[in-house]
Amino acid sequence: MVLRSLHLAVGVVATGLAVLGAVLPLLPTTPFLLVAAWAFARSSPRLEAWLIDHARFGPLITDWRREGAVARRVKRLSGVVMAATLVVGALTGLSLAILLIQAAIFAAVSVFLWTRPEPAGATIDSGRPR
Repeated sequence: MVLRSLHLAVGVVATGLAVLGAVLPLLPTTPFLLVAAWAFARSSPRLEAWLIDHARFGPLITDWRREGAVARRVKRLSGVVMAATLVVGALTGLSLAILLIQAAIFAAVSVFLWTRPEPAGATIDSGRPR
C-alpha cells in the first residue's frame, strides 16, 4: 500500500510538472509524462488510461512505449525551446559558466532525441501518425 501511494504521488507530481512544462520554456514535458505513465501503471490504471487517452499527451507516451520513438515535431520543438532558453539566459546576464553548462546539457539531450526513431507511419512534416 505504501509503494502504491508513493507511485501515485510520483505520478501526480510528474503530471503537474509535465503540464507546467507544456507552457514554461525551461521545463521539459515528455520526460515527466513518461515518468507519470510509469508511476500510474504501478498505482492507478484509471489515471494511466486517462493519460494515455489524453489528446495532447497520449501520443508521446504511446510512441515511446511502442517504439522508443519521438516524433519529429517534438524533436524540432525541443530544439527551439533549448535555443530560446540559451538566448534568454544570455540576454538576462547569466554567467558564461552557467550558459556553457546549459549548452552542454542541451547538446546531450539533442543528440539523444535526434538518435531516437520517429514513430512508424509518421508524416515528415507533422511527426504524427497518418
